[in-house]
Amino acid sequence: MNVRRDPRVPLTTAAGLGAVAVVVALVTGGSAPVVTAIAGVVTGLLAAVSLIMAASRVVPVHRRQPGAWRWMAAGSLTWLLGVGVRPVADGTPFVLTFADLLMLVGSVLLAIGCGMSVKPPAFTRGVIRQAADAYLGAASVFAVAWVAVLGPAFRKAEDTGAFFVALALPMVCLLATCAVTPAVAASRSGNRVVGLTGVGLLTAITAAEMATALARLDGDTPPLAAGLVVPAMLLVLAVAPWMQEVRPVRPLPAALTAATPLVLVAAATLVATLYAIGNSRDAALVIVAASVVLVLLGRLFVLLVETAGMRRLVDVGEQQLRRLAESTGDVVLVCDPCGVIQEVGPGLETTYGYRPDDLAFRPIFDYIHPEDVPAVQALLDRMTDEDDEPEQEGGTRISCRFRASDGTWRPTESVAARHVRDDDLVLVTIRDISDQVALRNQVTHLTFHDGVTGLPNRAYFEERARDVLTRRGAGGTAVIFLDLDGFTSVNDSVGHASGDHLLGQAARRLRSAVRADDTLARWGGDEFAVLLEGGTSGADAQTAIDLAERLVRAVSNEPFRVADRDIALTASVGVAFAEEDLPPGDLLRNADVAMSRAKELGGRRVEVFATHMHADVLRRLEIASDLQRALLENQFAIEYQPVVDLATSRVTAVEALVRWWRGSTFVPPEQFLGPAEDTGIIVPLSEWILREACREVAAWRASSWDIGLALNLSARQIMAPRFVETVAEALSESGLPASALTLEVIEEMLVEDAGEMISRLSELRTLGVRLAIDDFGTGYASLAFLRQLPVDMIKIDPSFVSGLGNDDTLTLLTRTIVQLGNDLGLIVVAEGIERPEQLDLLRKMGCTRGQGYLVARPMTARGVDSLMPTTTLQNTA
Repeated sequence: MNVRRDPRVPLTTAAGLGAVAVVVALVTGGSAPVVTAIAGVVTGLLAAVSLIMAASRVVPVHRRQPGAWRWMAAGSLTWLLGVGVRPVADGTPFVLTFADLLMLVGSVLLAIGCGMSVKPPAFTRGVIRQAADAYLGAASVFAVAWVAVLGPAFRKAEDTGAFFVALALPMVCLLATCAVTPAVAASRSGNRVVGLTGVGLLTAITAAEMATALARLDGDTPPLAAGLVVPAMLLVLAVAPWMQEVRPVRPLPAALTAATPLVLVAAATLVATLYAIGNSRDAALVIVAASVVLVLLGRLFVLLVETAGMRRLVDVGEQQLRRLAESTGDVVLVCDPCGVIQEVGPGLETTYGYRPDDLAFRPIFDYIHPEDVPAVQALLDRMTDEDDEPEQEGGTRISCRFRASDGTWRPTESVAARHVRDDDLVLVTIRDISDQVALRNQVTHLTFHDGVTGLPNRAYFEERARDVLTRRGAGGTAVIFLDLDGFTSVNDSVGHASGDHLLGQAARRLRSAVRADDTLARWGGDEFAVLLEGGTSGADAQTAIDLAERLVRAVSNEPFRVADRDIALTASVGVAFAEEDLPPGDLLRNADVAMSRAKELGGRRVEVFATHMHADVLRRLEIASDLQRALLENQFAIEYQPVVDLATSRVTAVEALVRWWRGSTFVPPEQFLGPAEDTGIIVPLSEWILREACREVAAWRASSWDIGLALNLSARQIMAPRFVETVAEALSESGLPASALTLEVIEEMLVEDAGEMISRLSELRTLGVRLAIDDFGTGYASLAFLRQLPVDMIKIDPSFVSGLGNDDTLTLLTRTIVQLGNDLGLIVVAEGIERPEQLDLLRKMGCTRGQGYLVARPMTARGVDSLMPTTTLQNTA
């Protein structure tokens, strides 16, 4: 225990003043009572002042210690008053004087403070047993003293009543000494100097007052040596609170302290027996009585040994529990109510780099982060509050940061519980959760950041926009949307992995162009968004436009290096400014509309949203007209992408994909599916795809080919009035079993109108149709969807598969998704398999099915006809 020293109370001051007082009294020729009185007053005053100062300045070992020192200070003051008036009171005719009464009260106060100065030992005994043990010890010492000294003095005394009155003060001191000595000897406190000194002082007072009483009965003056032994102990008591205990003194065994009164009784019995035998004719009766007492003492000693054995069993159980906690990597500490560490588990050095001696008897708050100290202190106060209700079973949990030996703050999860053997101690189990916190932070980062570019994702951007508009209002907030012109052809020409590499390069260029305070995010696909938090003045509007133009130049000035070739791209940028009472969603929509306008005008330009932009509506009407005409003129076709069993290489299903040939011109799906969804053309178009694909797959199954069909569903299609009936009719007309049809939905569909959406899908489920989640893991509704609606299949998004073997994080997430699907009994399909190493890793992970360019490209129905059930996987895209 490291105790602060107060430089204003040197340890030599007390000893020096006391010695000077004694020397002055002797030189001036003072009598023994006068010298004793002067020395007692000076040393008692020093002890009282020292104890009071120490109670307010020294870091206590336990919470009862400051109060105990004040009790001892009060006892010292009361005792010195008695010593001071004794020379005058000794001239009175009374055997027991007023000074003796003061010294009696002072001795009792000293005994109370001495008992409180240390923590009670484990397995605290009852008050009655403590009182009985104190009486047995005092009576035994009195019996021995009677045989040795008091008996002869009693026989010479003329007045027996005065004899016993004179012995009242030393007898009370003896009883007080016997009462507090076992508690001090068995204490577990890290510093027992004051308590042990108090026991020594009470012993000295008992001996000195015994000598004084005997001298009074003989009519003599008490010897000077007997009078000076108490001042000497008072000097030690004045110094004791400021002493630092370098090595903690181990407490005496509980069995030894409990057996001490019995040993004293046995010794007194033997002495009394020998004395009675030598002075009595009826020795037989004395021997029998003494033997009965000794046998009873032996029986009590055996009981104490058995009790000690049970206590050792409790200790062994506690050690086993501690080892069990330490085997899990936890660190076990035992603290007192003030937070001082009393015991340290051996796992400390391995986890935090400290040796046990480094923390022993030091405050635990020295190693807790300052921000977490109040909560930990409050917890310790609750744990040790005697009036408080017992804590919940298993202890109380608290999170805090613990400082390691290298100075880093480690996040921990700690459990505090009352000690099994001592309610005044707290057992603290500390578990380092640094890895868990790091993983949680990584998951949080992945939730709100894009795995390809490292930028914040759409969810984060939308939340940030809502927060900015809520806190600052419309005050000049602007949103910029950017789309990479021609990016779709990149994926078609060099593959999705190279496309992701290009997106990463574009993100770095855009990040270097925006300001530090701006929020840059990947909106989705090849679109990026920037949030500017500025003013509403023209200068701020111009700043937003200037930034938009810099973004265009950042993309267009230099070609991107991808797959050993240079790819030149341009950017279409839209800018929208916030207005009063404009919802965040509308602001983002306006920026998207402006970006679409820029793209329609040929790209590589900046367009600012204006309320008169009705050209977009006209354009959508044109697209709707073209789509309607294309549907009537059969300009649409269906291609199928095989899905194979990765273990057997057998084609298990095909995914139907729509294609639009406007004459001889191929229109990519991403250019017309969006407008078809917005205008509602997607409903009849999807119905045509469903009927045609069911018919084709039913024909393949009729030729003994066990193959299934997978179709993507749109939100508008699911919410159509007769959608479920349409699916049932298509199955009935084609003869395709419902179990052979798998309908796929993406997670974003479940965000809006989730209740109605899940209701429709549940109706499909009752038909026997299988349900699948497409692009699993890219949104934030996957787990909620799995909980609310039974699904049969999850399809891993290609962005995860593309990083297999190259990105440890994506590999870990892919493995987690596969494991999750297998544990839930779902079919797991990996999309976008383009490299052999991806295929090998997926097989090792336990993924059952897959599709991608490595397996097979999308093909017409005639191409599917050429596939045999034993078709093996190709090694080229």
